[in-house]
Amino acid sequence: MPVELVVEGALLDADGARPGYARFRDGALVETGQRGTASTRGRVRTVTGIVLPPPVNGHTHLGDAVATREPPHQPLEAIVRPPDGYKFRLLAETAAGAKRRAMRRALTLMSRQGVVAAIDFREEGLEGVRALRAAARGLGLNVVALGRPLARPVEVEEVDALLAVADGLGLSSVAEEGRATRRTLAALCRARGKRIAWHASESVRESPDDYLRPRPDLLVHLARASPDDLAAVAKAGVTVAVCPRSNALFGRRPDLAEFARQGVATMLGTDNAMFHSPSIWRELEFAYVSARLARRPVPAEFLFRAACVVPHEWLGVPAAARLEPNGPVPPLALRLPPDDPAYQVVARATEHLIVGTGPSRRRERPT
Repeated sequence: MPVELVVEGALLDADGARPGYARFRDGALVETGQRGTASTRGRVRTVTGIVLPPPVNGHTHLGDAVATREPPHQPLEAIVRPPDGYKFRLLAETAAGAKRRAMRRALTLMSRQGVVAAIDFREEGLEGVRALRAAARGLGLNVVALGRPLARPVEVEEVDALLAVADGLGLSSVAEEGRATRRTLAALCRARGKRIAWHASESVRESPDDYLRPRPDLLVHLARASPDDLAAVAKAGVTVAVCPRSNALFGRRPDLAEFARQGVATMLGTDNAMFHSPSIWRELEFAYVSARLARRPVPAEFLFRAACVVPHEWLGVPAAARLEPNGPVPPLALRLPPDDPAYQVVARATEHLIVGTGPSRRRERPT
């Protein structure tokens, strides 16, 4: 027999928040409507909660999930700058199997937390992307692999081989990758229908004239961007992934209130797995609380959209950000009070509040 459930309370998606109910059958959304009007009329188990599109982790570096100790108390550049930073030494010294298992643990955690996709910057060239693909196999998580070619100057043969298995390229920064290199790589991606992204204005302010030329599909951080910089990014229509916890670890903070004011299309990511758990729920709460601490509060609705709406649009599946029957991905239901739903999701959601809407499935144990 099919498993049915009605979640009554609030519906929260790309169209905003509203009172209502959602009816699920075997995990799939089959009906929505106004609160108290479900066609089941009490014949199906009903719980109170909030129904929303599943979150996406907008920026990760899962390769360094293999790190198990507190990172060194050093400047960010000394830790993550290729090729000799602490992170790259760690990757070089670690066996391929250990890195693959660490990435799978991180992906399994995200899957358990309701995340349906992750956009990962995967270093180590072709073998790095292959390892990520192997780590994700069978988990049902859409992993967007943005690889990084090793050779400089760029070797077209290497990039071709990399783009045959990757979804695009994820570069270090405009400070480390000159415009000529970025232009060459962007042209190769465009010719193959792939995406290109890079970090910008993370440690120091950089000019939009640099990081918007050539135009990337995605920017990461902009923690040091000025209001005028953000206005230029918004005008260019470029999406930005922000990672507040990672930035805070090194004494910087993206001004999310200004992101919202300028209308920057924003995604939320958890960044390096060597720094933090890849938990989108922790990232949401920290983003909200840290903005209030800085006396630059950001609307909860903006943060909700950064986790559950904008990423689906960036991925080319805007229907996944709306609660419609038989949509491309099953919605998530959280056992939370339906009052002020965006705030509830941003400040209080955890994986323990996820309501099972279909048959129970055996969950993979971390290895």
